[in-house]
Amino acid sequence: MNKFCDSLTRFSRRPTDEVRIGTVGVGGDNPIRLQSMTNTDTNDTEASAAQVERIAAAGGEIVRLTAQGRREAANLGRIRALLDSRGCRVPLVADIHFLPSAALVAAEQVEKVRINPGNWNERGGEFDELLSACRRRGVALRIGVNHGSLSPSIMERYGDTVEGMVASAMEYLRRCREASFGQVVVSIKSSNVRVMVQAYRMLVAAMRREGMRYPLHLGVTEAGDDREGRVKSAVGIGALLCDGIGDTIRVSLTEAPEREIPVARTLAGYFAGRENHAPIPDVDESLYSPYEYRRRMSAETDGIGGNLPPVIASEIPGVVRSRLFEARVADIDSIPDGRVVLLSTDNLNGVAEQRAFFLKMIEKGKTNPVVIRRTYDERDAEALQVKAAADLGPLLLDGFGDGIWIENRNGAVAQDEIDATSLAILQAARVRVSKAEYIACPSCGRTLYDIERTLSAIKARTFHLRGIRIGVMGCIVNGPGEMADADYGYVGSGPGRITLYKGREIMERNIPQERALDALVELIRRCGDWREPDTV
Repeated sequence: MNKFCDSLTRFSRRPTDEVRIGTVGVGGDNPIRLQSMTNTDTNDTEASAAQVERIAAAGGEIVRLTAQGRREAANLGRIRALLDSRGCRVPLVADIHFLPSAALVAAEQVEKVRINPGNWNERGGEFDELLSACRRRGVALRIGVNHGSLSPSIMERYGDTVEGMVASAMEYLRRCREASFGQVVVSIKSSNVRVMVQAYRMLVAAMRREGMRYPLHLGVTEAGDDREGRVKSAVGIGALLCDGIGDTIRVSLTEAPEREIPVARTLAGYFAGRENHAPIPDVDESLYSPYEYRRRMSAETDGIGGNLPPVIASEIPGVVRSRLFEARVADIDSIPDGRVVLLSTDNLNGVAEQRAFFLKMIEKGKTNPVVIRRTYDERDAEALQVKAAADLGPLLLDGFGDGIWIENRNGAVAQDEIDATSLAILQAARVRVSKAEYIACPSCGRTLYDIERTLSAIKARTFHLRGIRIGVMGCIVNGPGEMADADYGYVGSGPGRITLYKGREIMERNIPQERALDALVELIRRCGDWREPDTV
C-alpha cells in the first residue's frame, strides 16, 4: 500500500487521533487549527506576551516561541504566567534546536514542545527523558523535520532528499510509539513547495502502512512576504488540504506574525465542507505519480503546450482564444484533435475533478494542450491570491496544465493583479520562472536584525534577476539548511552582522549590516549573475 489518501475523486479528511495542546484539540474531529510564531526576544517577557496576545486576537489558536537555550526555555514560564494573569489561555509551544536540556526545561513551562530531529543533539536517553517529562505534565510533542537540516546519519543514507525527510520523521515516530506516547504532531517542511508536498504525501503513505494516525502540522518554510509569500504558502498547503491532509497550519510570512492568521483562516475555511461535493468519475490511479514531478505530454498547438512554459490568460492572443475548446470532465470523448482545451469546473471539489480530467486524458492517449480555468467572485486581492493558488497550484505541481486562466467576475481585482498572481502561482509551483525568487524566513526570537525591512530592500535591488534564488535568513540555526537550493544567501550571524553565501559556501563573514546589501550585489556581480534592470 503506497496511497496517501483514500480516493483521488472523493474528498474525505485523513483520519487522525486527537492530540490535546492545552485546551485546544488538534486532529480527530476538530477543525483545522491556525497558528503562528513570535519574532520577539523570548527573554523579553512583556514584548513576547504582548505579541502572543495580538496573534490570539487575530484568531491564532496556538503560538510558538523560540527557546534556543535553557534561559529562554525557563522564561517561557514567566510568559505563560503573564498571559494567564491577563486571561489569555492560548497554548504555547517551545521551538527547540540543538539543546535537549532546553527541551526538558521547556516541557515544564508550556503546552507543547517542538524538536527538529535533524539537530537534536542526543548523547543518550534525552529523548526518552523528554517523553517522560511531557507525559508527566500532559505536554504534547511535535516532531518537526525540516528539509536542509537532516541529521548526518540520514544524510549519509539518503542524502538531502524527500526519502530522507520521511525516514527522519518515521524514526522518531516509531520511538514515540515504542514508548506508548501518543500526544504527537508531526511536520515535514521545506521552502521548496514541490519537495514539501511530495514529502507530506510520502510521509502519510508511510504512516498508513504502519497504522499511525498522528495529526499533521502543515507549512511552507521561508515563504517570503506580500503576494509571493501568500501564493507560495497556499500552493503548498492547498495541495495537501485538497486531499484531506492536514490538521493545523501556519502560513510563514516575513511580516508581523499576526498578519499570518487571516491568510491561514481563508485557506482553512476554503476547504471546509468539501465532503459534500458532487460526484466525480473514478480514475485509474495507477496513472498518477504523487511522489515525483512528471509533466503530462501534450502536442504544441497555437503556441501552447509541448515543451513551452505554461501561459497565463492575458498572453493568449484573441485569435487563439477564439479556437479554444471549452470542456469539462464529461466532455473528453468529444474533444477534437488539434485544439487547445479550456478546462473549467464548478465542482466544490474542483481540484479533484480537474485532476480526474487530466488522468482521463492520459488514459485515452489524448495530447491536447490544456489551459486550466478557475472562476471567482472575490472583492479582496488577498482572498483571490490564496484561493487561486490553492486551486491551480496542486495541479501544476503534479505536471498538469499548459496554462492557467483566472477570472474574477465582479471586476474588484485589477487585471494587472490577476496577471501577477498567475505568474506567482506558476513560479511557486516551479513550472515557470518570471523573476527572482526569495527564500525568506518569517523571523523569530533568534533574529538579530530587521528582516522585514531588509527583505524589502533586497527585493528592490534584485527583483529583476529572473531565475535567481536569494535566501534571506534571520540566523544560522535554520538559515543555511533552509536556503539549501538558493543561489545566494544573506544570513544573520550576530547583532548587526551578516554572512553572505554562494550556494552553501560562505563567501564573506560578519559584514556590518549597513553595507551588507551592497556586498550582496557585488557578490552577485562578481559571480557573473548580475544584470542591469534595463537589460533583462
